[in-house]
Amino acid sequence: MSTTRTITLTDRRPVTISEAEWPLIASYDDRPGSMRQGTPVPDYETDRHTIRVRQHADGRAVVYGVLDAATAWTGTESRRGGELLAAGADLAAAIARVGEDCGILDAVIRGCVADLPAETI
Repeated sequence: MSTTRTITLTDRRPVTISEAEWPLIASYDDRPGSMRQGTPVPDYETDRHTIRVRQHADGRAVVYGVLDAATAWTGTESRRGGELLAAGADLAAAIARVGEDCGILDAVIRGCVADLPAETI
């Protein structure tokens, strides 16, 4: 039995996918501020920034981001969003749009773009 995942998209209803049919092709996450003066900070005190890209065999892709905020500690709000893309769409541009919409750190956006499969030229 295949595991399914429901993904929140921006300005449209969520989609449910089969993880086996939509494998992860790029991702990056960071929890900045996880150390304070050399001491680990508990996860509940830091925001987690995540962007993931999944792609179907037919070329469609879904790019989604999550800002899992530690609101009481950081004053930020949690946010989820994403885009469902047609085959051949610019994945790097979609990562940037989703990251900006969700308030994801630039370093996480750049890390996810760098994790995309290399383009053969």
